[in-house]
Amino acid sequence: MRIQGYDFQVQAERVTETLGGYLLEGRSVQVGHPFGRTLFFKHGWHSWSEAAWVSLKESPKPILPPERRPQCDDPAYALSPVHGGSGLGGVEGYDGRMLFLGALRPGARVEADRLYLKGYANHELQWFLAYGEPLGVLSRYAELLAATLGVRAQQATPRVWCSWYGYYTQISEAQLLQTLAGLQGLPFEVFQVDDGWQQNIGDWEPNAKFPSGMNYLALRVQAQGFTPGLWLAPFIARPSSRLYQEHPDWFLRDEAGELVLAGSNWGGYYALDLTLPAVQDWLVGLLRTVRGWGFRYLKLDFLFAAALPGKRHLEVGREEAYREALRLVREAVGEDTYLLACGAPVLASLGLVDGLRIGPDVAPYWDNEDRRLYLHDPTGPSAYNALRTSLHRLWLKPLVHTDPDVVFFRSRYNLLTPEQRAVLQDLALVAEFKAVSDPPEWLDGEEREQLRAWLQARPALEQTGLYTFRIDGREVDFSRWL
Repeated sequence: MRIQGYDFQVQAERVTETLGGYLLEGRSVQVGHPFGRTLFFKHGWHSWSEAAWVSLKESPKPILPPERRPQCDDPAYALSPVHGGSGLGGVEGYDGRMLFLGALRPGARVEADRLYLKGYANHELQWFLAYGEPLGVLSRYAELLAATLGVRAQQATPRVWCSWYGYYTQISEAQLLQTLAGLQGLPFEVFQVDDGWQQNIGDWEPNAKFPSGMNYLALRVQAQGFTPGLWLAPFIARPSSRLYQEHPDWFLRDEAGELVLAGSNWGGYYALDLTLPAVQDWLVGLLRTVRGWGFRYLKLDFLFAAALPGKRHLEVGREEAYREALRLVREAVGEDTYLLACGAPVLASLGLVDGLRIGPDVAPYWDNEDRRLYLHDPTGPSAYNALRTSLHRLWLKPLVHTDPDVVFFRSRYNLLTPEQRAVLQDLALVAEFKAVSDPPEWLDGEEREQLRAWLQARPALEQTGLYTFRIDGREVDFSRWL
């Protein structure tokens, strides 16, 4: 097949022409290319997984330590000797254009080497093949995904204050009510309580630091003019939780019958088997309870756990199981509840959630060098990691609200330079998702006014290149930070 002056050898069950490229059909497809050991456009599995251009001249290195791998990228391919990504990928041509291959359903993988771009899945599906400028190719791919997976109504993104990057787990009812009062006069729309309110991971009831209960807190938030928001991770549990102690048979196991370790946070945690009817009933009951408390903005975290490799009650594809669990969540909370998916399989979340985290956690420091360079893990919390992966996922904007994580205005307890803080603020502007965690008492007068102006800003945006934007006529080039 000759495309844009280059010959590509295509193997597929069927090939048809479509606007901007071709549709291939089959469980596995292969495209031979002439570009050799070029760059590969890698798209990681879930929110925190690396998305970036990587070199085919170097073999991928497994992330260390092994117990962290599930919360970094798809553990099914943790030891793969070739570069690959979830659902889509591409190789750079001689002229800067991209040979692109993308699945039109979840549950697929794309790999590359010096000779071939290959796609495979465990079910029949269509693939989009194109060669062209990266922005144009990804834009057309997003249109095709919208037609197959759907797009939720694209209302304006909310402006969010989140407790995590100020207080982390050291939150309490009294502290948050004080913070709520300090935010008066700032144009936030959502006040979101993050990790630290619950009794345990898996036991989603308020702990002793919230003596009046979550319904009381939600009412106080509403009374101050904000939408109440809450963090929870409903697909996982710690072994110390009552949920696990009472229902050890509810959790995902491998072929040998051993529990699947889903990650290393909190000393380790397990994934629920969300194809079990009893687990589904529990999940729906939990989400209805949270909605009954009055929370209309939910940050759902560590969602990848529902799609980990393992033996399930139902023999369905793991991303199909995940997607069905999300459907249950949406049905339980209703159409008017905003769902922000975090640590979530990217393609499998489309059409079901309102917002999607598109990079690793940010941090009040620039780089996590030891983890990135020596443990081969580009998913650790840092401003650099968040910026790098988020930039390579902005093509998702027509499909879902893209959340690059919070920005910082405070200089207190912050190692970022003013210029580094500014680049995160610009990233949030072009992603069109504004979230902040700065406690109001940590801001001086000038910082508070800068925050107010940034929240109120509705700049004209234009993307002029893969990493270049025009924000109200101001030229911004993110490539200098990569």
